[in-house]
This record gives sequence, structure tokens and C-alpha cells, in this order.
Amino acid sequence: MTSLIDAARAPDFPAEIAVVISNVAGAPGLAKSAAAGIAALTVESKPFGKDREAFERAMQNELTTQRIDLICLAGFMRMLTPWFVQQWTGRMLNIHPALLPSYRGLHTHERALADGVRIHGATVHFVVPDMDCGPIVVQGAVAVHDNDTPETLGARVLAVEHRIYPAALRAVARGDIRIDGNRTSGGLQPNDAPLITPGFGL
Repeated sequence: MTSLIDAARAPDFPAEIAVVISNVAGAPGLAKSAAAGIAALTVESKPFGKDREAFERAMQNELTTQRIDLICLAGFMRMLTPWFVQQWTGRMLNIHPALLPSYRGLHTHERALADGVRIHGATVHFVVPDMDCGPIVVQGAVAVHDNDTPETLGARVLAVEHRIYPAALRAVARGDIRIDGNRTSGGLQPNDAPLITPGFGL
């Protein structure tokens, strides 16, 4: 969230961060957004119990009132119903700390280390009803070190997240990204430099 707010301060950034909404009162992000001069709202989910759609309709009312065009999920750890996702088809982004379609769900760094992968990373994707399955906008990769822990690996992935999420929002807000089924096209040309780890002198 902070990286998006910081990026949007640039005069040429094509989107404005208009409001930050949390489902938990007192979430740290609310204070950070308010300090940045951005509206900070809470729509608590707890009073709605298991009625997820009722909570989402309350959230939708706030989004409509604020005249929001795009949603960027950042630390919003709730599964969204198909009803809500369909309201925002092609207009809601999420960032996931893994190279999708690998390691959907939680504990991605622990699982990557347990599997012995040599490359890990993060993905920005459009949200669809199935978890962590939407069209991919951008991915960033990091090397996995022999002495990595979930914390050290997670810190390097987080640094990549802070780079790719603003870039994805910029591209989507400018209309550079096209969705075709479960794929996207457009944006800048790919960087063809390979990430090979371990290098073995390559």
C-alpha cells in the first residue's frame, strides 16, 4: 500500500490513490494512509458474521460513493465472493508473494524453501473468483540462497513487490494492459536477461 501511495505522488502517475479501506478497525494501513492525506475508511466485517456478501455490499456502497475505478488489494486477507469479484472484473488487482501459478494460498516462502526451488518471487494479477488464478500482469523473481529462511527470502520478495505493484497499476491505469482469457498482453517489452541460480560460472 505504501509503495502505491508513494508512486502515485509522481506528477505523471496515471492514477490517484483516493481511499484506503480496511475491514479491521485500527489497521496500521489506515493511519499511514491518513498521514499521507488519503481518506481512510473502515468497513468492519466482524458484525456481518459469516454473511460475506452482506459485508461486501457495504464495502461496495463505500466504493461507489468514492467513485472508485480500480481496486488494489494489499494485505486484504479475505476471500472475496464471486458476486463482488464480478462487480470488478478487469478492475481489481492483487499481489501474491510467489510466482503464480506455483504456491497459491498461504505460507509461500516456507513451501518454496521446502521444495528446494532456486527461483521465487511475486506476481501481480487480476482477481477472479478462484483464489490466485487471475490473468497475470507482471512478475518479479529473486534467487533463493542456500542459507535462506522464510524471513530472509520473504524480505527480498517484498522488495520486488514494492517495485512491481506500482508498475502494474501504472500500466493498467494507462490502459496498456489487455486481457485475453487468462492471459494479458501489452505494457513494456519483456526483459530477456535470464535469472540463473546458482550460476556455476555461467
